Amino acid sequence: MSTTLHQQKTTLKGPVWSHFIFWLCVFLYFFFTINIAGYYTYQQKFESAAIIIVLQLITAYTCLHFLISFFFTKKKYIQFTILLVILLVSMFAIYTCFKAFYYDPSHIAHYNVIELEKASLSFWERFLDISMFLSKTIKFLAPLALLLMARFYKNQQRFTKLNEQKKIAELTALKHQLNPHFLFNTLNNIYTLALKKSNNTPEAIAKLSDILDYMLYGCNGTFVPLDKEISLIENYLSLEKIRYGERVNIDFKTVVDEGANIAPLLLLTLVENAFKHGVSQELEIAFIDINITSNKDTITFTIKNSIPKGYTNKTAKQPLGLQNVKKQLELLYNKTHTLDINEEKDVFLVDLKLKNK
Repeated sequence: MSTTLHQQKTTLKGPVWSHFIFWLCVFLYFFFTINIAGYYTYQQKFESAAIIIVLQLITAYTCLHFLISFFFTKKKYIQFTILLVILLVSMFAIYTCFKAFYYDPSHIAHYNVIELEKASLSFWERFLDISMFLSKTIKFLAPLALLLMARFYKNQQRFTKLNEQKKIAELTALKHQLNPHFLFNTLNNIYTLALKKSNNTPEAIAKLSDILDYMLYGCNGTFVPLDKEISLIENYLSLEKIRYGERVNIDFKTVVDEGANIAPLLLLTLVENAFKHGVSQELEIAFIDINITSNKDTITFTIKNSIPKGYTNKTAKQPLGLQNVKKQLELLYNKTHTLDINEEKDVFLVDLKLKNK
């Protein structure tokens, strides 16, 4: 079984149609609000509205997907302002060319005295008209303002939903990711070590303390350093090793860049799930192999664990831990992750790729 959480074809359908409807409404607005007294044919109205819409569309998407994304959001305000002015001047130049060399010559027969006077102006006289430039600039930017308001509203909704999910995730972490059975067994093991006066007792207590401290106070942000999550997993593995002893072989490898960030507790959920379903019910020797790698763009996490002989999932649903991981991935990483889950005869493999935040 292989699961990919995001497919390009289905995700494009909604936004494309919503943008199409938006621009159709803008076009109809300009078409029907043009003063009919100054236009004697529907062709004139159509062409006049069409050139405005085309230039508005170019302005809007150039700003949204280039200027704002690569300059404004990165606080490069000077470069953003210069490029925005260049864009607006270019749009006005195209509009002026359209009016001077195509529109006016094509429809001058229908013009009144005032329009004839404007049509007699040369390209440079029109292009250097500051008042006309400012007037058209406002018109070119109007749809962009509406799109930015819509994006802001959508982001606010997403932010609210993300906060709700974050609260749920924190509660889930205490209830499932570090479940009571783990705490109970770990405390019993530490108690046994204490009775034996083992030198490992202080270390075990320290690791459990570090885990609880991190989960309660150290992972409150939306994203946390990857190295802290690795330390959390190392502490968790150490305690589970005390619990299971020689019953489990653990291979944990990491090759990560400094500065990598990840959503908290995602990886621990997958590790805990491997122990719960791959080790706790194994009567012989189980194994768990974990690999974490990262570069400046991507974090890759793979975990492979043995499946106990004769083990079957009593329900058709996936384990609750995997369900929680999927919900968090959908909100925190949207279209910037893949999760592949493969179950073979005696091995369960999870391969997760995330955008480095």
